[in-house]
Amino acid sequence: MEDKLIVELYWQRDESAISESERKYGRYCFSIANGILRNDEDSEECVNDTFLGAWNAMPPHKPEILATFLGKITRRLSLKKWRGKTADKRGGGNTQLSLDELEDCIPSGQSIDEKIEATELTEILNDFLKTLSTDERRVFVRRYWFFDGISEISSKYGFGESKVKMMLKRTRDKLLLRLQKEDVFI
Repeated sequence: MEDKLIVELYWQRDESAISESERKYGRYCFSIANGILRNDEDSEECVNDTFLGAWNAMPPHKPEILATFLGKITRRLSLKKWRGKTADKRGGGNTQLSLDELEDCIPSGQSIDEKIEATELTEILNDFLKTLSTDERRVFVRRYWFFDGISEISSKYGFGESKVKMMLKRTRDKLLLRLQKEDVFI
């Protein structure tokens, strides 16, 4: 079923919208959640909560790209669950490492999640991603959106781990320069 029809089902308050969303985007949402949580049960719970969140958000929202809309909800819920589970025991895991790497690039008093949600920063990041090569963009998104580990990214794209680390370092450096140029940080 096409996304526009699924969105219309949500707007009509037809419960089949949830089953259609799950059929079409369940695996996609699970991969986002599991990349952050690394736990099948917690990831399934976040996916289920994603569809409930979509049900509650539509209307008034009418997303143009349903996959992105559902992905953002899944990511937000997964990060919230991850924070709750790791509040007392920070460290370890790709999620924390990825956020720590970006914190070095985006120094501020706010958490990286709050900054990413800011509209201005989102536009700058989207424009920045367009300037990257396909490989740089894929590696960057796999690391900082899906929270994949270095070894996972290496295997997925056939790069050595040192190459992936260097690509990420160089891309973060470019991002920092871009953010400074845009006067995002004083």
